[in-house]
Amino acid sequence: MSGPEIKPQSRPETRPKPEAGPIGVARHVRIEGRVQGVWYRGWTVQEAMRRRLSGWVRNRSDGSVEALFAGPDAVVAEMVLLCWQGPDSARVTDVIARPADLPERSGFHALGTL
Repeated sequence: MSGPEIKPQSRPETRPKPEAGPIGVARHVRIEGRVQGVWYRGWTVQEAMRRRLSGWVRNRSDGSVEALFAGPDAVVAEMVLLCWQGPDSARVTDVIARPADLPERSGFHALGTL
C-alpha cells in the first residue's frame, strides 16, 4: 500500500511590484481675475516645467484660466499656491483647486481656449 502523495508546498507567486511613477496626485485648478492677456498661460507652463509637473493650462471663454497639475503632492500644492501670484501683470481674485485624474500624457502643455 502506498501512502498519500506528498506535494511540495507551493509558494505564492511573486511578481515584481510596479515602481511608483514620478506622478503622485493631480489637481484641476481654475484661476479667476485678470488672468488673460497678461502671459498667465506662458508663465504657468514655465513654472510647471521648472517643477517637472505634468498637465496642461488653457484660457476659458469666460475669462478664467484652467489648469491640471500632476506630480508629487508637495510640488503640486506649491504650484497651486503659486497660482495666486501669477505673472506681474495678473490680478488673481480666486483659485479653486479640486482633485483630478492623472493626465494621459507626460509633460506640461498649453492648450487652446475652451
